[in-house]
Amino acid sequence: MKQTLQLRLGQHLTMTPQLQQAIRLLQLSTLELQTEIQDALDSNLMLEVDEEGDNSTENAEPADNYTVAEAPPGAETSESATGQEESEPAGSGDTSSEIPEDLPVDSSWDDIYDNIAAPVTGTSGESSQDYEISGTTSESLQDYLRWQMELSHFSDTDHAIAEVIIDSIDDDGYLGCSIEEVQQALGDEEIELDEVEAVLHRIQHFDPPGVAARDLRENLSLQLRQFPLEHPRLQKARELVEHHFDLLAHRDYAQLQRKLKLNDTELREVIQLITSLNPRPGGQIATGQPEYIVPDVIVSKVKGQWRVELNPDAAPKLRINPHYASLIKQIKSDEDSNTLKNHLQEARWFLKSLTSRNETLLKVATSIVERQKDFLEHGEEAMKALVLHDIAEEVEMHESTISRVTTKKYMHTPRGIYELKYFFSSHVSTSSGGEASATAIRALIKKLIAAETPSKPLSDSKIATILSDQGINVARRTVAKYREALAIPPSNERKRLA
Repeated sequence: MKQTLQLRLGQHLTMTPQLQQAIRLLQLSTLELQTEIQDALDSNLMLEVDEEGDNSTENAEPADNYTVAEAPPGAETSESATGQEESEPAGSGDTSSEIPEDLPVDSSWDDIYDNIAAPVTGTSGESSQDYEISGTTSESLQDYLRWQMELSHFSDTDHAIAEVIIDSIDDDGYLGCSIEEVQQALGDEEIELDEVEAVLHRIQHFDPPGVAARDLRENLSLQLRQFPLEHPRLQKARELVEHHFDLLAHRDYAQLQRKLKLNDTELREVIQLITSLNPRPGGQIATGQPEYIVPDVIVSKVKGQWRVELNPDAAPKLRINPHYASLIKQIKSDEDSNTLKNHLQEARWFLKSLTSRNETLLKVATSIVERQKDFLEHGEEAMKALVLHDIAEEVEMHESTISRVTTKKYMHTPRGIYELKYFFSSHVSTSSGGEASATAIRALIKKLIAAETPSKPLSDSKIATILSDQGINVARRTVAKYREALAIPPSNERKRLA
């Protein structure tokens, strides 16, 4: 084979570390972004929280002071998050011509030691320390039951049986195995089933009512035993649950009236008593700390116009530390000077990536609000069909970028807090040639079912016919799919006494 030299021209996209950082920051949620910012503050001495705005850096170069909590008005979206590479001169780390010789050090002993333990999560001089909400607990249901067990008088054998039973109770409060399996788990042939049953009955009297039940019927029966005997409908309710529970499950109200010898009003009161019980008693016990959602975008109506703003509390305002930046020209050691320059360059790219993220997020959120004004005005029934391609085409970005921006990002509106992806949905055609979003159809189905006659609930076919009359062409199977997505049971299970 003859060796030759060939010259070729081509284009390719280089994923620089700066571009990778911009893309990664773009897909972080607010809480993840705060963690990322804190890590950057801990590792880069050039970065600091701007607690006083721009007053302390008025003599520093403008490029060193980025306010990342809010995008500047009229700013164009940086293309670093959309697949195009940005460049910066290699010598941009040298700030000797912009930063003055002497800078005031606005700190004191009290400033340092009073605030040294305060986490950096706020955007101003106000205290931003996170406090745990009083009353929350990480105690599990099993811990709560063991605490009650220790307060009871159990023999050593019964104590061992109770431990196995409590360990077998699931998060909903039900016993997840049979008493035979409990006996086998103990590994003691001398322990009889009667002993296991007796310990189980004792645990079933623990709080919360209905705990350690083996099925729903036993759970409801245990809870009814907690009611005072003088309750007017208690006896009939216990009789219904213990002897006619299958008829109640199938909503055979006529048969129940004959079995219990009750009229419509009396049977309705008995069923109301039963439905007031908790089918998941274990859910009353908190199993962990609550999770909070911090909205990235705030939408409000000002003078008849919808206004979109970034949440100023979502992330702290950062800036380049002017004192450390001024040390670059004062340090004679080349190694130390290069280290500071590298920190300065990394800090600049981090601030650029944050600014790009905020600008892109604001641009996408504004486009979504512009297209979904009817939803903000009238609710879910007015939601328009929207896909990622529609927004990507309008803001001139790739669909993958829009997907990153809308993942784990939340918008605070007068109607509540929604994930940005909530505003995107599939659609079906209408008789007029338009489109109806899946969200709007689900809202209509929910509205129709809420207004139906309790004794004659609407079937999926009937709902499809009603929607067809309104110009929405939807099949019965689609109605069933949307109904199941709303966790609404079928018509035969929704039937109840009028």
